Amino acid sequence: MLPRTASATRTPHINRLVSAGSGRLLPRCSPSLGARASLAATHRLLSTITTQQPSPLKRQPAPRATVGFERHLATVLDEPAQTATTPLYELRSFSPQAPLKVRDNTAHYAKTRINFHGIPGDVNEMFLVFEACLQVGRLERAAQVLKRLAVMDVLPSSEYLDLYNQYLDAKVCQLLEEPGAIKADDIHKSFETMISGGRDVHVGGETVALLLKASLTSTNPAKMQLYVDRYLSLLPAQTALETVFNTEILTYEELTKVAELCPKYNMPDNVDPETFAMQQLQQQQETTSGQSEELPQHLLNSIETSAIPEVLGTPQKGYGLQFVKKTISMFQGIPDGFDISTLPLSQQREIQSKLERDCVDASLARWREENESLQKMGLNTTLDTPSLNSRLYQWQKALESRLRTMLEEVEKSEQAPKKTKDDLDRCIYGPFIRQSNPERLAAVTIISTLSSLAMGGAHKGSTLSGLITHIAKFAEEDIKVQKVEALANKYKLRKAKSKQHLPRSVLRFKNSHAAADLAADSDVDVVMEDEAWTTLIRTKVGAALLSALLDTAKIQLVREDPATKTLITQNQPAFSHVMQLRKGKKVGTIVPNKAVVDLLAREPVPDFLARHLPMVTTPDPWVSFEKGAYLETKTPVLRLKNGEREQKLYTEAAIARGDMDQVLKGLDVLGKTGWKVNSSVFKVMLEVWNSGQPIANIPPLNPVFDLPPEPEATDDPSVKRAWLKEVKAVENERSGLHSQRCFMNFQLEIARAYRDQTFYFPHNVDFRGRAYPIPPYLNHMGADHVRGLMLFAKGKPLGESGLRWLKVHLANVYGFDKASLQERQDFADENVENIRDSVENPLNGNQWWLKAEDPWQCLATCFELKAALDLEDPTQYVSHLPIHQDGTCNGLQHYAALGGDTWGAQQVNLIPGDRPADVYSAVAKLVIKGIEEDLAKGNEFAKAINGKITRKVVKQTVMTNVYGVTYVGAKKQVQKQIDAAYPNIEAESGIESPLIASYVTQHIFKAMSTMFKGAHDIQSWLGEIGGRVCRALTPEQLEEFERNERFPNLNGTTDADVTLTGKTKKSVTLKSDEILNNFQSTIIWTTPLRMPVVQPYRKHGTKTVSTCMQDLVMTIPERSDPVNRRKQLQAFPPNFIHSLDASHMLLSALQCDELGLTFAAVHDSFWTHAADVDSMNGVIRDSFIRIHSEDVIGRLAAEFQARYKNSIYLAKIEASSKPGQEISRWRAMHKLGPKKELLLEKERQELLRSSNPEDVERGKKMVTPASIYELYSSDQDLTVPEDLKEVTIGNISSGSEEKKAASAQEMDEEMMGEEDGGEEAVEHEDEVDNETETLEELRNTNHFALAQRRQKKALGAGTPKFKPYFTIWLPLTFPAIPAKGDFDVRELKDSTYFFS
Repeated sequence: MLPRTASATRTPHINRLVSAGSGRLLPRCSPSLGARASLAATHRLLSTITTQQPSPLKRQPAPRATVGFERHLATVLDEPAQTATTPLYELRSFSPQAPLKVRDNTAHYAKTRINFHGIPGDVNEMFLVFEACLQVGRLERAAQVLKRLAVMDVLPSSEYLDLYNQYLDAKVCQLLEEPGAIKADDIHKSFETMISGGRDVHVGGETVALLLKASLTSTNPAKMQLYVDRYLSLLPAQTALETVFNTEILTYEELTKVAELCPKYNMPDNVDPETFAMQQLQQQQETTSGQSEELPQHLLNSIETSAIPEVLGTPQKGYGLQFVKKTISMFQGIPDGFDISTLPLSQQREIQSKLERDCVDASLARWREENESLQKMGLNTTLDTPSLNSRLYQWQKALESRLRTMLEEVEKSEQAPKKTKDDLDRCIYGPFIRQSNPERLAAVTIISTLSSLAMGGAHKGSTLSGLITHIAKFAEEDIKVQKVEALANKYKLRKAKSKQHLPRSVLRFKNSHAAADLAADSDVDVVMEDEAWTTLIRTKVGAALLSALLDTAKIQLVREDPATKTLITQNQPAFSHVMQLRKGKKVGTIVPNKAVVDLLAREPVPDFLARHLPMVTTPDPWVSFEKGAYLETKTPVLRLKNGEREQKLYTEAAIARGDMDQVLKGLDVLGKTGWKVNSSVFKVMLEVWNSGQPIANIPPLNPVFDLPPEPEATDDPSVKRAWLKEVKAVENERSGLHSQRCFMNFQLEIARAYRDQTFYFPHNVDFRGRAYPIPPYLNHMGADHVRGLMLFAKGKPLGESGLRWLKVHLANVYGFDKASLQERQDFADENVENIRDSVENPLNGNQWWLKAEDPWQCLATCFELKAALDLEDPTQYVSHLPIHQDGTCNGLQHYAALGGDTWGAQQVNLIPGDRPADVYSAVAKLVIKGIEEDLAKGNEFAKAINGKITRKVVKQTVMTNVYGVTYVGAKKQVQKQIDAAYPNIEAESGIESPLIASYVTQHIFKAMSTMFKGAHDIQSWLGEIGGRVCRALTPEQLEEFERNERFPNLNGTTDADVTLTGKTKKSVTLKSDEILNNFQSTIIWTTPLRMPVVQPYRKHGTKTVSTCMQDLVMTIPERSDPVNRRKQLQAFPPNFIHSLDASHMLLSALQCDELGLTFAAVHDSFWTHAADVDSMNGVIRDSFIRIHSEDVIGRLAAEFQARYKNSIYLAKIEASSKPGQEISRWRAMHKLGPKKELLLEKERQELLRSSNPEDVERGKKMVTPASIYELYSSDQDLTVPEDLKEVTIGNISSGSEEKKAASAQEMDEEMMGEEDGGEEAVEHEDEVDNETETLEELRNTNHFALAQRRQKKALGAGTPKFKPYFTIWLPLTFPAIPAKGDFDVRELKDSTYFFS
């Protein structure tokens, strides 16, 4: 065979690659499956400023995953040499002076209006429309997109040619399928008009090969000769045929024909026709052998009835349960005891693929079956039947018909010479709805609509914008799944026809293992990574689908006329579009019919469950951002919210250069752990469930609640208000129990289906690196009843150590976990009879296991321990039970290690001790001491709570305080515990429980601030450096700002009308606060495992989108959006700690895997077999020591200095200080304003950094506010520190600010877990006393008087106060790292209770 040239063997396009030499993106487009894979991204630069030798630990990704990144995306300048045998669990050293930097140089094209052909004016949307048109074969529309791009002239010629090649590729495919002279002539004309005429485009072998293939279909020899000679002349004569052959587009026969027509072009000598024919034959054989094996016939035909009883469904909950049952119905044909894992791997993967594909099909089949069943019984399915499924089938058929009509309307609109507004809308969304078929699209619309309504509460309705986005999101996801399946089928079909043209899209997909039958090749095919729909397209598509549903979904009600007593039948819309007032604004809302609400209340709707069930085969290893885990369902390795793309960009860059190898491998380790359902526990749980009794944490089937009696009429409105509050609380509890039982119903159905199977939980991570199982319903992170069902699929003999740890585990889950290990072991030995009784008679015996803190896990341990003790030698028992080792308030453990805080380290078991230290009990003792002191002073609150403070009251607040919980959230936590333990405390003391909770919370915070001084200092430092970053302008942003200042915009706006992002402002008044609101520097750092963490908190802009229903204001997340400084600042310390504990867990997982240990984890709770606990404990300690033996804080400081080098930030200084007075005088004299001061300081800094001594001298002579400040601050930092009272441990928010702060905060719920607290905090004891006085004032104050008092305060606060400070621009520097204490982290090597 002829050796391939570089151009012929180039790897296909990967989104956002860079050229290593020039820093430009390789202009390579995705195949026709995606016309571009985001050509907008082709102007994006992912690069770093450093060079690096590749790490030997780096996994070998596909060639396309490294093109352009190669050795230029690096963080290490001086990484020491590491051998190829260096284990993955060893930390990879890297230089923080060279952090990964991803610069987003996406080209922002000028947006124009949609043209009369219905082609959008936004280039990104044009790319998506082009891609969709190619996918559905609407090539005339794709040609119109190309023509408009040519007119706009916004793309480089090479990228325009690549788009044309994809269009040409699709045209040639159509020609080969249906040959015709007209189609061939159209191809030749398109080349002359789009490429040859007027554009400076240098065509390559791919274009010529496609044109030659079209030319050879001509039946006119003269024309064929003319065309072939014309196109070959476009290439260098000496290598023309060789270049064409290397494209793999022409067959040997076609190449020979071309050579005969043009003899002057020599056929390459080393093209062997026999070898070529042999390759074609091999391709045909691969097609046959690539087909998966058929499943064993006994699995397909088995009709055995399972001995396991059915799960009792929650009454009238048919839709949700039947959805689950239908989805997992394939398990019902499998005989009891048969494990799919015993089948060949290809058959396991086939079953897994079927599970992932069954979602929409299962819904359609269920609706159809129930409708047909009711018709066979002679029931009218359009009447008021109690079933929702039959109605859904009617809706689906009606919507399917409406969508077919809609496609016809799209066709007419595209052809209309003069288009109306509706026609233009159809031209936008038409290509996208064509990518699916009406039947599936109707089902997806119905399922996503009902899911959205059910999640938010059907009776409340759903906002129009939210519902439209939800529908479009699922439609887009389903279309992508169909595209993968269609492409795989097309690939096999093309291979079977070896002489037929193999499209570019198929050539590129052949290396992918996205489909099971293509899994033999391990190359990563990132080309399947489609760009997401834009907000406009998503809104247009979602609105069109929702509008069609509202038009067609009807519900026929039969009601009795109250006057005539006759039955009246009436068709009513199932959903209505209304305007509602929400937070003072009119918001479009979709409200379901009351009859639909009633049906949904009885039959809740699950999400797309089938695609996220546990896997029955080992998950695919993670190899790229969306390649890994499930076989056919595209799942990102990173959990993203609200479309944030900055973290995605950094993650993709880190993966491509191998930085995230350890993270990806760690996720693979977690995913390959096999699990089984504990059949013994499941049988007991099923009996409890079916009995309907409230046992353990199983909610009752029919809970009974006594509503409080309605009070008599009174003039005091607070009495009625209090009664309504109590009634609402009862209803909320009733609804909560029902929802809880519904959710458990799903879990038990899945557990029943998987009861004999080995299954797996694929994992991904959030933006901080914390790992989560992807299956949402049944996983080991669930509640006690789910964890009680989990067993490892593989077992290990206990041995002496394992038997001891099994007994310790029993004590732990029972709640006896604060004792020494020996005492815990003795606890199990003393309760052997209770253990046996719990196993032999779990529900009718003494029910000892039900008294446990975690009853179902306790029962599971009882089964395991009894089975071992029943053997002659218990140590030989093969145990499958996971044994947990939990950290002691793991966040505080990391803080104590970072700060070297000896006292704090002792409280969280970093220092060896004879007994486990209990930080929660220690805090509780300090709180009790403080209350006793107040009691001696006659404090009423102390009297009310005296003797009632327990470890449980303070535990949650202590645990979450380190992760950023604020005063409001902490009060809610404490109140919840007090109300649960002492429900009558208000009646007994006469003080409302919220006020008592506030009092207790003050004491908890005070105890925390004194106990963890080192952690407090570290948090303060993190908050300070984070605050400065959020007020900073990077060199790139400074350059952009200067351009906007020096060169007024072409649209006529002046320099004062433009923000730092180049956006026009409504007001031309620019203050320093307005500049602050446009700062774009988010906080970014690198974890010990080299994963980049990008905080996503920004103030996103909006865009008004006109739809067929109403104009919608949609949020548009962009990297250029200003950061939400408040959220960035408050989230940074807890997120940083989360990134450390995530690194610790994954590092432990890698080492456990290396040692052959089975490993699972729930954040800071690590699981393995009982026999391996000692080994795992050594790993946990070693991993923690390895992380904290390095200078974590010093490395972070160095990284920040490098990442934000040469930035300028807006600092505060006191006006009364010496530099403040001098700067005030300078400003009074020069009157430049903040913008010109910024440019002046930028110039000074550039001169000082110059290599020219004269420039440096000029810079030294310049006078700016910063230079004046530097004269007085050589020895100390005179800037005003950040307001860090919400960030640090043990601070109390001011009660007057709580409401304002709570409304302003919307912290990441995964991180916080609680509502956010006050805007300002106080630290000093005298201020705490003032808060107590406030509690006294609130006592016995009615709501009306309280509202009046707050209103007067608000009015009094309207007078502006003099600010004792002002802002100046300073070079970005960071404060000194807090001094580290004398604790040596290596001491924990001997700490028995570090994790226990």
